[in-house]
Amino acid sequence: MRVHKGACLLTLALGLGLAGLDTVALPAVAQTVAVGETGMADRALRQGERSAQVQANPSHLAQPQSAVDAALGMANMLDGAGGGVSRDQLLSALENAAAAGQPMALWQLGTMYENGEGVAQDPVKAFGYFSQIANQHADAAPRGLEADIVAQSFVKVGDYYRDGLPGAGIKADADRSHALLMHAASYFGDADAQYRVGMLYLEENELGVNPLQSARWLSLAARKGHGLAQAKLGELLYEGIEGIEAQPVEGLMWMNIAKSLLQGTGDEAAVDEIRNAALAEATEDERLQAANLATQLGPQFSGQF
Repeated sequence: MRVHKGACLLTLALGLGLAGLDTVALPAVAQTVAVGETGMADRALRQGERSAQVQANPSHLAQPQSAVDAALGMANMLDGAGGGVSRDQLLSALENAAAAGQPMALWQLGTMYENGEGVAQDPVKAFGYFSQIANQHADAAPRGLEADIVAQSFVKVGDYYRDGLPGAGIKADADRSHALLMHAASYFGDADAQYRVGMLYLEENELGVNPLQSARWLSLAARKGHGLAQAKLGELLYEGIEGIEAQPVEGLMWMNIAKSLLQGTGDEAAVDEIRNAALAEATEDERLQAANLATQLGPQFSGQF
């Protein structure tokens, strides 16, 4: 039975930051990188400023000045079908940019080969492109223009190590997978990676069951607007976790925020299941307080910068 307490906004009051979190040794690719949580608003602002300077010119893709240039260059080529740009020309331009070490081009090629978009599906090639990004940019500025795709490359390479990739001579290696994911979560502050680390702390055969650690990582992701992290954090706080008594109002608040954020998406049903079970048990006063808090604080955690 959960213990009812007032709405003290525990995760916000305590911060639930990285201080005191268990550490996982980083792989060789990132051993020299210091661990630290960083924000994302500055990066979004820089991306907006840089985007305004980029001219709509397909030639930017061959030798882009930044990840934003590469992304816009690719978009221009795709949108400019009337200009006679063929798929082969696009692929060639991407390969040229990748050969020059441009992370955005490497990322685009990786996702194409991963999903079989415009090319034959080839997980070994996809792994190679994502690995190149991770190896060459492990210490990229956490708030830099390319930080998001570098972080997600660590996540993807971690997934390949989790499952193994025989074609590339990669055996399943949970420890290495965890280390790569942890780097994306801690150094780059990637919300999806933080959510996944939080979930790993709820599995005995992953990082070991540690609800408090899970809540800390989920809180980091939730405050960046990660809907599934918000829902799971809400569930943990509503029921109470080791070392922290139940916080039904704050738990419901996070569930309400997640419901609003994920409405109309494929994840809405999962959030509804968690939220409806809590609403059925909560008191009328708890439901009202949680709804008011979600209205007041929800915009801060929408993930929009």
